[in-house]
Amino acid sequence: MRLYPVSAFRSMKTLTFGLTLVRHGETQYNKDGLLQGQAIDAPLSEAGLQQAEAAGRYLAHVKFTNVFVSNMLRAKQTTETIMKHNSSCSALEMVCDPLLIEKSFGIAEGRRLQDVKDMAEAAGQTFPGFTPPGGETQEQVKMRFKEFLEKMLQQIGAEHFSERGQDDSSLPAPSQTTPTEGKADDGVKDIPVHALVVTHGAYMCVVVRYFVEELHCHLPLGSDQAHVFSLSPNTGLCRFIITVRKQDDEFILSGIRCVFIHRGDHVKRRS
Repeated sequence: MRLYPVSAFRSMKTLTFGLTLVRHGETQYNKDGLLQGQAIDAPLSEAGLQQAEAAGRYLAHVKFTNVFVSNMLRAKQTTETIMKHNSSCSALEMVCDPLLIEKSFGIAEGRRLQDVKDMAEAAGQTFPGFTPPGGETQEQVKMRFKEFLEKMLQQIGAEHFSERGQDDSSLPAPSQTTPTEGKADDGVKDIPVHALVVTHGAYMCVVVRYFVEELHCHLPLGSDQAHVFSLSPNTGLCRFIITVRKQDDEFILSGIRCVFIHRGDHVKRRS
């Protein structure tokens, strides 16, 4: 996917939209510390269903215009619950995309996380960079996400650009961060286009690292790198503001900033 410097697009129209990533709710495998990956399509546990309900209530008044989800059961159950609570989702299609499925852990799927760490140590490597035999590398997962991101940008651009596009002179400076108040609509209150993407923990780790390290995503002031690159809790939320510009017949990503990372307020309130 091409990323162009802002200076290359002076006096062109842009589309700014919100992107909220959500990790699925807990499964019994999560509770037991076992890796699921792609081969194990487990449903949400009772706690996971409650987490999804809590996420749905938390996001109930946040407007979404697009919904994308991994086609694995735990992600679809989480998405269905969130959409059930949200009136803006009543007329939306839940787009299931296999590009959003969890990272494959190969022969380690169904085994304890500690087993994989032991395998990595025996191979002279560290987890999560270690790839078990038959599993996906971080690079392979990143390429899957880049393909999804490109598809999403083209779809959202085609659906919303002509109606919502605006002159880039009216936009805030690219380095500006969005202040957060701990509210569910932080960063997107005045942004009419907003995509909900429900996916998986290891996958989200790769996405966040790609945004920060390769797309130079602007993080909120005071962000702790260890937290930014950590595993999101079940139904944890990450929100980004993305700007695209139209060039010829394509929509090109030209800016991205982060509103918050791994927010779990709704789960804390539930407990």
